[in-house]
Amino acid sequence: MRLRRLLAGAVGGLALTEAANRALRTRAGPLESPLDGDQGTYRWRGFDVAYTEAGDPEDPDLVCLHGVHAAASPKEFDGIFGALAEDFHVLAPELPGFGRSDRPPVAYTSSLYESFVADFLSDAADDPVILGSSLTGAWATMAANDADARGLLLVCPTAETGPRRPWVRSLVRSPVVGQGLFNGLTSKPSLRYYDEREAFYRPEHITSDVVDYQWQTAHQAGARFAPASFVGGFLDPAVDLADELAAVDCPVTLFWGREATVTPLAEGRELADEADTRLVVLDDTKLLPHEEEPGTFVDVIRSELPQLEGQ
Repeated sequence: MRLRRLLAGAVGGLALTEAANRALRTRAGPLESPLDGDQGTYRWRGFDVAYTEAGDPEDPDLVCLHGVHAAASPKEFDGIFGALAEDFHVLAPELPGFGRSDRPPVAYTSSLYESFVADFLSDAADDPVILGSSLTGAWATMAANDADARGLLLVCPTAETGPRRPWVRSLVRSPVVGQGLFNGLTSKPSLRYYDEREAFYRPEHITSDVVDYQWQTAHQAGARFAPASFVGGFLDPAVDLADELAAVDCPVTLFWGREATVTPLAEGRELADEADTRLVVLDDTKLLPHEEEPGTFVDVIRSELPQLEGQ
């Protein structure tokens, strides 16, 4: 009898968890683009990949590649996208497994994203300037030479997020329990806690608009599969980022938040020294200096336009 009660309780708990999961997906509703511009779809290896573009197509191309985390999307560029479009033809794809792009339960790996970035740059852009954030900075660096990039603008780039943890990926990918766990990790209090601890230096920048969009994108169907590979350590490319940067045949600028904790400024200085690249440090910012100081960020890019256009 005791075993029967335990089994009945477990089944009942799973049923309640699944009901809660379905309710959250319904409440999230359809996701809209976080950026103003023309909306398009890039068909890639069975994925429909959403992207936004703005600016004069005759201007140099600039491709914005958002970072990777549980609630990742091009929302991080909304403060600079319009300003960049005054000088560039700007394109911002939503990586496979994120945002409005398809999120099937495939095995997301670094090699998948390396191939996507290389193909998107080749098919959708012409000699682009590439703006990469965090982990996408490594994939952008690896693709830069083949894409004939005019320049690399990398925000706190990294190629290492920790050791592989297959059990973590399997747990988050699991039905019902994994979805329930992911929903807990991407609740609004959890998202705000992460933003305050790692992403933003000034609390006033963590607006309800920021947290609401993070929550909504993290509660779309299939939202946990790509982040499962991220937290499991399966998205780190097998490269030395300093060596890759040193081999790039275009100007490189690294942007770093002085107060960054995930990738501290000391790591940025070391990377810039080893790769012999320019390092721009933005005060009173953490992981997202382009979101906390959009005006300063764009001013730095504009100051480099002659060099970028000369490539």
